[in-house]
Amino acid sequence: MSDYRRVYLPGGMYFFTVVTFRRQRFLIDDDVRAALRTGIQLTRQDQPFDIMAWVLLPDHLHCIWQLPPDDTDFSSRWSIIKRTVTQRCGERLNAQNG
Repeated sequence: MSDYRRVYLPGGMYFFTVVTFRRQRFLIDDDVRAALRTGIQLTRQDQPFDIMAWVLLPDHLHCIWQLPPDDTDFSSRWSIIKRTVTQRCGERLNAQNG
């Protein structure tokens, strides 16, 4: 397992790269984009954050987030977003690649 070093800075601005499993090319599919949008909206209801930039490509994305001044928890935000996409699109994506 990788030994990641992460900086947790309250109110910090973070750059993320997220890659699909096995570099599958589905992130720009309409249903996946809609699920990403929904996941972001659901996350922001309870755990707000600002999106400074977002680039969506077929097999990965890049984004820059800024968290609230008293918050360092980007991990739970990503968990909600990824779970939403999986719940809404996982069956179709698994059927294509199974």
